[in-house]
Order: sequence, then C-alpha cells, then structure tokens
Amino acid sequence: MSVPVTATLDARPSAPKGLLAQLASIVGGYHVLSDPDLTAGHEVDWTGRFTGPTPVVVRPRNPHEVAAVLRACAQYRVPVIPQGGNTGLVGGGVPRQGEAVLSTTRLTDLEPVDRLSGQVTVGAGATLAAVQRHVREAGYDIAVDLAARDSATIGGMVATNAGGLRVLRWGPMRSQVVGVEAVLADGRVMNRLSGLPKDSSGYDLTQLLVGSEGTLAVITRVRLRLIPLFTDRVTVLLALQDTATALRVLALVRGSVPSLDSAEITYADGVALVHKHLRLPSPFRTPTPYPVHLLLECAAQRDPADDLIEALERSPDLLDSAIATDEPSRRALWAHREGHTDAVNAAGVPLKLDVAVPLEELAAFEQEVRGLTVRHAPGARLVLFGHLAEGNYHVNILDAGDRDEELSEAVLRAVARRGGTISAEHGIGVAKARWLSLTRAAVDLDLAAVTKRAWDPEALLNPGVLFSADPA
Repeated sequence: MSVPVTATLDARPSAPKGLLAQLASIVGGYHVLSDPDLTAGHEVDWTGRFTGPTPVVVRPRNPHEVAAVLRACAQYRVPVIPQGGNTGLVGGGVPRQGEAVLSTTRLTDLEPVDRLSGQVTVGAGATLAAVQRHVREAGYDIAVDLAARDSATIGGMVATNAGGLRVLRWGPMRSQVVGVEAVLADGRVMNRLSGLPKDSSGYDLTQLLVGSEGTLAVITRVRLRLIPLFTDRVTVLLALQDTATALRVLALVRGSVPSLDSAEITYADGVALVHKHLRLPSPFRTPTPYPVHLLLECAAQRDPADDLIEALERSPDLLDSAIATDEPSRRALWAHREGHTDAVNAAGVPLKLDVAVPLEELAAFEQEVRGLTVRHAPGARLVLFGHLAEGNYHVNILDAGDRDEELSEAVLRAVARRGGTISAEHGIGVAKARWLSLTRAAVDLDLAAVTKRAWDPEALLNPGVLFSADPA
C-alpha cells in the first residue's frame, strides 16, 4: 500500500518529559510500557503490513483510569491510538507517527447476564470467546461470531462494526449494541448503558460510536443484545460449479429455511491452500477439486436437518455434499472455511481488501477481480472467500510485489462502479482512507468531519484513520 502508515522503528519517538511518570501514577508502573522489547507487539498489526513506533503503551484497568490517561495525554498533546486485540486488517489500531497506544486488554469485566432483558454489559477489552462462554452459561449467545473469536475484543468489534459469520440472520455488530460507555479525548465519560429498547430522546450517540474506529472516543464498556442459545445445529458443505449457482442455492434455502444462520463461499484455489496448510483431507466422497464450496449452517431449538435437506433436494445444481450434525464433525467442515485466513498469512503478507457489492453483481464482480489481478499483477495469487448472503468478499492477493496500490485502486473502483462498499468489515483505517470518497458523497464526508471536530477538536484520537486529511 502506498499510504504512509509506517515509520522506521529505529527512529524511536520519546514521550514528553513527565508523561511517563504521570501515567505510572494512574495505572501503576507495571502497566506503562516504554521498553522497545515490550512495546514491539503493539507496534505491528495482525497482517504484518502496518507498523510504526510508539513511545509508550499504557494499559488502564477501568473507565476512570482511561479518563485520567486521556487527560494526561491531552495535557501533553500526545495523540492516542486505542488498541484492542490488534486483529485489524487496515492499519487502524497501530501507531504511525509516534502516538501513544492505549491498550484495552485489561478492560475485561463481565457483568452478570440480565435474563429479564436478555442483555449483558462487558468490558471493551473482553474477547469474543470469553463473552461467548460467559453468556452461554446463562443460556444465551452472542449473535456475531468471527474466526478470530479468541483474540478479537468486543470494543474493537463495535469500533469496526464487525460482521462475521451470522450477519444474514442477525445483522452486524451495530444490530447487537444497545448501550456504550466511552471516554472522550478530554477525559469526559459518556455513559449510555441502560439498554432501554425504546428511547426517542434525540440523537443516538451510542450508534454513532459503532464503526467510528476509535476516532471519536475510547469505548470502555458495551451493553449487548443477546440471542437464544440454540441446541441443534446442522452444517453442510456443498460443491458447486460457480458463484451464480451458489447464489441460486442460497436463494432457495433462504426462502424456505428460517433457521439458516450462515452462508460462506470459498473457491478451489483457497481450499487447496487451506488443505495444504492444515493437512486436511477432502470433505467429499471423492477428492475432486470442485470450483466452488458453499457452507451452510442452520441453528434452532429442534433439529433443522430435515428442513435443510428437503430444501437442497429441490436443487439440481449440487455436484457433491457433506453434512454434519455433531460438534466435532461440524467443526471439521468449518475448518475448510475458517482456515483460509491463517493459510493465506502463512503463504506471505497479503494485500487484503474487504469489500461488498449487491448480490446481483457478485458473480460478475468475482470474475472481474480475477481479471484485474491477472492484468495488474500477472504473477500474483488471488484467494477469495466471504459471506455470500451479504455479497461480502475478503479479497486476498499474494505475491503482488510493488503492485499493491495499483491493485487496490483497480479493485476498489470496480466495487464503486457496481454500487458496493470499499469496507464491509474491518473498517477504513488508514489503508483505505484515500478511497473513501469512492463510495461516500461529499456531503457524507463533510458531516463526518464536523462530527469528528465536535467530539475530538484537537484531533488526538486515532489521527489518520478514516480521514485522508486532518479534519481539524
């Protein structure tokens, strides 16, 4: 990427005199990291593509400490990067020009599940997996699920409006958030954690923070809407000829099986990479490398297998299939999809572009992306996978050499021409800030800049993220 998001780690910035001592008095010296060996893990993002130095990583334990830390940094005019599990893909959670890093990894409180309202309040630094375990003990579940559940934090998921594997039934993170506690750059605390299902008193500031990528405030606690913990699941992996066929099968199942929870699409090249990386056998009766795999999962309080099988029997397009109803077999089928990210990263540092287009454009867009990759980087390897029901592709391109910017431009412009979005998950970060105008009108960008100035007039929170130029 050509976006200037890196700085040499050799030219390390130093914190203003007095700031480190002040931070230590707030959170304790053990949680103020300034040694390069200790800050290194916070200076590189999950992809390895974005990196930059920080003078200090500070780890507050509660909202009061977060407020005090932000007041101290504001006093010294030190910009702050809020950082959760550091699983982002667009450079939005790592330092770039010597900013301080505020890690939320100690904000992990899990409050009791409110069974009456079907809600729970959790710390922003709690991982998705930890919250899942917590609410499942009370007979509930979280609607959003991700392959990175063991490291992705709730605060980061809210900040990027994460989608994941169940959006077709439950919606993205925005649909699950009923309350937020957040700290502004000047240390003021906004508390909207009541979880009231009906509140028509003016602007919904809670929802404004969803997808804000740490540019407006530091999220410290989140109140989530919960869903039932389903007792029965069935997973099928279908072998198909092409994307258009996968869309026809999806429409058939979606229209007749209300328990449909997930619809994930993968392709032969990506599946081969996963099989090699994880040493997985073919899930089908024969090891034929089928062009397209479609994974469908249904969840209900009674066995949904018969409903799903009945719907699929009406489809003439299936080349092969595998079905699983017990947990080990289901996880084995899911490995063919969830193993994609690790397999791609093991093969190199990929260019990652998370995009979505209208479903009627999806099959043509898939072919266009393949053609663009060959045209702009003939030696590159394209791995596509994603959430079929949302038209959401994870575009991964390996071995593009110095063609990353050229490819990004071409793919994102193709998305815009087809009426899509340049970010369906993971946010804009710094990686896509220069292209945001492709899918956002000038009035949208003007209003976003005014909002940023109102919440963070000194532009101290996550500078460079979302905006290609400083809105202040």
